[in-house]
Amino acid sequence: MKKLFTMACLSAALLLPLTGCGGSSSGGNGEVIVYNWGEYLDPETLELFEEETGIKVIYDEFETNEIMYPKVETGATEYDVICPSDYMIQKLIENDLLAELNFDNIPNAKANIGNQYWEQSKEFDPENKYSVPYCWGTVGILYNKTMVDGSIDSWEVLWDEKYADSILMQDSVRDAFMVSLKLNGHSMNSTDAGELEAAKNSLIEQKPLVQAYVVDQVRDKMIGNEAAIGVIYSGEAIYTQRENPDLEYVIPKEGTNVWIDSWVITKSAPNKENAEKFIDFMCRPEIALKNFEYITYSTPNDAARALIEEEDIRNSPIAFPDLSQYSGLETYRYLGEDADQLYNDLWKEVKSQ
Repeated sequence: MKKLFTMACLSAALLLPLTGCGGSSSGGNGEVIVYNWGEYLDPETLELFEEETGIKVIYDEFETNEIMYPKVETGATEYDVICPSDYMIQKLIENDLLAELNFDNIPNAKANIGNQYWEQSKEFDPENKYSVPYCWGTVGILYNKTMVDGSIDSWEVLWDEKYADSILMQDSVRDAFMVSLKLNGHSMNSTDAGELEAAKNSLIEQKPLVQAYVVDQVRDKMIGNEAAIGVIYSGEAIYTQRENPDLEYVIPKEGTNVWIDSWVITKSAPNKENAEKFIDFMCRPEIALKNFEYITYSTPNDAARALIEEEDIRNSPIAFPDLSQYSGLETYRYLGEDADQLYNDLWKEVKSQ
């Protein structure tokens, strides 16, 4: 989803970014062109892929799904493999921008990805024809146990005046509205104008208490004790707890977003066979483990999880929660252009207050 800070430029000898940090490439028989979130895999896995296959990885990064989508839609750059989030995969499918995968060329996907993640993927890829789960997680509350009173179990704490100027919210329209919609007892995929208006008003009511609307900075601010409470992705929470043991992560009782980011291949991919080799390589247990250890975002690769040596990580309730213990869990869906515009207009009203 992510939901991650963007890495500046990886080794030029390894990666030739298509935007921002380097030149461009139209692709060729010995290449695979990958478009991924910033710092969303271990660079060493790309080196290993190149060494084994002789296929050169041309690598580019994006910060949000909304930045990624128009580049794929317009075909300005002919990417092979991209890693969008659930709802954006649905949008790409509906707009006929993805190629069906040949799973005969991706045997590690079916062998190693857990059944529950294939089932969850049906929310946005109903027949599991276009996507292979790469990372998953939840959105919840990270709080500093030394800066709050007792334990936290509800989104309601984000409206508590005692924590004024010590609350961090996600600077993301869907994530911000998810929090407010869930607090008000509604679906985070609501398209009901009245429910969305109420969610907007709740966010406007909350705004004077918010220290900042952030994306990547939430983890640094929480590690540095600059805020007491923040909305965060579970993968980031694992990292922050390593750096600051006073931090605790919780999935609120009202429910939240359970998300999946997945590998897909564009319909215009110039190197589809190489793209399938790339995805298959990333689904190997030892490679998936390296990526999990590097980014700390939960892997849907059950075989990789079994290789995690630290029992507290392998059975972490943050990294691998028992979702059956929670209610109100949903996956984002693409709601259509009209709903997108409504959300964006309401979010502008919140930010303009």
